[in-house]
Amino acid sequence: MTFQLPLMENNIAAEDRAAVIEFLKGDPILTQSANVRAFEQEWSAWLGVRRSVFVNSGASANFITMAALRHLRGPGEVVVPTLTWVSDVSSVLAAGHRPVFVDVNPRTLAMDPRQVVAALTPRTRAVFLTHCQGFDGLDDALLAELEKRRIPLIEDVCESHGATHRGKKAGTFGLASNFSFYFAHHMSTIEGGMICTDDEEFHQACRMLRSHGMVRESDSSEFRKKWEDASPDLNPKFIFAWPTGNYRSTEINAVIGRSQLKRLDANNRRRTENLKLFLSLLDSRLYWTDYKFEGSVNYAFPVVLKKADDGLRDRLVAAMDAAGIEHRRGNAGGGNQLRQPYLAGIAPPKADVPRLFPVVDHVHFYGFYVGNYPTLEAERIRWLCGVLNAVT
Repeated sequence: MTFQLPLMENNIAAEDRAAVIEFLKGDPILTQSANVRAFEQEWSAWLGVRRSVFVNSGASANFITMAALRHLRGPGEVVVPTLTWVSDVSSVLAAGHRPVFVDVNPRTLAMDPRQVVAALTPRTRAVFLTHCQGFDGLDDALLAELEKRRIPLIEDVCESHGATHRGKKAGTFGLASNFSFYFAHHMSTIEGGMICTDDEEFHQACRMLRSHGMVRESDSSEFRKKWEDASPDLNPKFIFAWPTGNYRSTEINAVIGRSQLKRLDANNRRRTENLKLFLSLLDSRLYWTDYKFEGSVNYAFPVVLKKADDGLRDRLVAAMDAAGIEHRRGNAGGGNQLRQPYLAGIAPPKADVPRLFPVVDHVHFYGFYVGNYPTLEAERIRWLCGVLNAVT
């Protein structure tokens, strides 16, 4: 199906293709090598962190981060959002932690900070916060409380490359942060992800967990020596510290990432201008418009009905389909994660979800998003709002 307004238009530009073609001349190494290392360094400099680990997806970044948390700090409870991508919660489960769910803040679509504080216990190993769609999901009181209790914050910034909190980039506030470079996000390596941290031990663990748990993947001789001294019966090049898999990316993906990173800031400025225009035109009598705009760099436009009206929702869907507007219901992959079958027996019974988590459940049934990208012209944004505002 051809859409008048797709979720994303092609973001692999001519200069990206040219960079790949140039790289392929001369029989280069294609597996993880110099370009991966260069991309990690350039990304770290752009974000403002000491260390980054390039992997093959944002989901892989989540799985590695939660595994590193367990191996270095032990299993426990991890406070997670209910509006997020599946890998945020499944990575917590896979690492042997217990997810603790909280509702969302309607102004940011991120976790309600007051509920996060209320969910903290002596068993809490981390708070895993998702910055949804490009909004700044952080809160000063929450950051202060986590610092006071010495509870790590891990930021999922897969949808919010370049978002800021008080002028500082999201992804620099906690123990670690994860990014996705999937095709539809702010920048792309086609598939890819990044783990970022200032903590050297955490970084070394993530490097090892990226590649079979091999100790040789650590770039710290001190870190490697600890494992080698504990295993004198093993070939030091083949010591596998922890059970994991292969989450490495390739040189070609890194070449594309290095090329795209040069345009990220300019593209984000365009996205922010688009969102400002969209929210100024959207009918605030029909839709949520009171979002936390400051610091946002949204890759999507949120379309959330104010009223819990099934008939109005169905007419909205029909109008978007008829106009060729591609959309996703639930404002995230799969909407309210508590309703997904993989959480059966772990999440509260579905009959209790509307009462316990009313905001995310409203977004699940009456919220959508549509695409926002640098090539989207003001004329099409006005047309989009005209279609949305005409629904009655």
